[in-house]
Amino acid sequence: MNAFQLKVNCSRIPPHIGDVVTPVSIYLTLRDLYPNAVLLESSDYHGNNNSLSFICFDPIADFIVNNEKVLCRYPDGQEEVTQLPAQESLTDILQGFVNRLKTDGAACPVPASGLYGYTTYDAVRYFEDVKLDVDPNAPNAIPDMRYHLYRCVIAFNHFTNQLYLVEHLMDGEASQFASLLNILKNRTVPSFRFLPDGDERSPLTDDAYRQMVNNGKEHCFRGDVFQIVLSRQFTQRFTGDEFNVYRALRNINPSPYLFFFDYGNYRLFGSSPESQLVVEKGVATINPIAGTFKRTGDDMKDLELAEALAKDPKENAEHVMLVDLARNDLGRNCTGVTVKTYKEIQYYSHVLHMVSEVNGKLKPNSSVPRVMGDTFPAGTLSGAPKFRAMELINKYEPHQRSFYGGCIGKLGLDGSFNQAITIRSFLSKDNTLFYQAGAGVVSESSDVSELNEVNNKLGALKKAIELAREF
Repeated sequence: MNAFQLKVNCSRIPPHIGDVVTPVSIYLTLRDLYPNAVLLESSDYHGNNNSLSFICFDPIADFIVNNEKVLCRYPDGQEEVTQLPAQESLTDILQGFVNRLKTDGAACPVPASGLYGYTTYDAVRYFEDVKLDVDPNAPNAIPDMRYHLYRCVIAFNHFTNQLYLVEHLMDGEASQFASLLNILKNRTVPSFRFLPDGDERSPLTDDAYRQMVNNGKEHCFRGDVFQIVLSRQFTQRFTGDEFNVYRALRNINPSPYLFFFDYGNYRLFGSSPESQLVVEKGVATINPIAGTFKRTGDDMKDLELAEALAKDPKENAEHVMLVDLARNDLGRNCTGVTVKTYKEIQYYSHVLHMVSEVNGKLKPNSSVPRVMGDTFPAGTLSGAPKFRAMELINKYEPHQRSFYGGCIGKLGLDGSFNQAITIRSFLSKDNTLFYQAGAGVVSESSDVSELNEVNNKLGALKKAIELAREF
């Protein structure tokens, strides 16, 4: 099939404009002019790592998987629909889609060229032979995968304080740089209220969740699984603008991965601490986060808690299993798999996490989508062994997971990949917010402790809903 040659036009936005805008202010300026714009931010970066934010608008190519069908739409408007299962694997179909989008190799100081989007947890049925009860008419049902190439990407480099417009142009298309500068110079930021409507709801009571934890413990005792991650969903009706909830959440819970993806009839947004997979220059990295304590707000007490977390037998056992799972997952497509960082205690706004880093070098015959599929979903959101854990999750959780536990971010046209696990996140659909959190259950788990862990993880989300009233 013919490739689509795209000219990459990278223009530096003048400092007198760049130093008075933020990713949020630009997004608010552009979202009404360009429907379905997306925002990716980072507010927790070290040096030049994770120091980029992106605003993407005007999609020109689409890769959408929904109800066992793949839709590929290309920059010339051509569409291809493939019924699943197909002769090719879904990851190979995705790689074929990427291969047809060629850039001219023009030098650009920010890596903005790529597909931006998400993969739901429920999409694992396309990567593994696992049966999930997926209802396409469920209240939280959305397309299983959705990725777009955007004509325009505004990129912030927070480390160098530089701002760029990166455009992907077909032959004969003109740059929109001048008109965009006029929009930014004459910016207006419309503001709308947000109000919760009624009380939050959950299909699981506290007692029902504790019983589900005890069921998981039984399977651990039997040896069916070593660990299983069981989650609890909440919903909250609302009126107004849910972007205020995102603004509140980024204020309460700053994270390496902040995102607001608008798809018209639904939106995904959140503040995730954990990458699902990062691929850079042929090296694939997974950062398992497993082991969680609630912070107190007192630095000295939190230091004592960090020391206790580092020594806790249950949390360490859980973490070791998931590091081993990450090594096995990467080993399917990588050589030289090593544990670079082990059991580091990291501080977040509401909780302490135990974090490791596992990486390996991609084999010559591996593709990035295949690595993504073979490591999906994250072991920290499923359990170990992963396949059996997912079967049991499907059996016991009374709701399909949809977005929760999937991944969201960027698949670069240069073979890079950087996506977060979709946790500490919301789905907004039909004036309802869906949000969810889980806990890793092992044979030594306490049902009360796991319930408390879920509530601690949900703390930032619930607080954001309340704080959003003030924006």
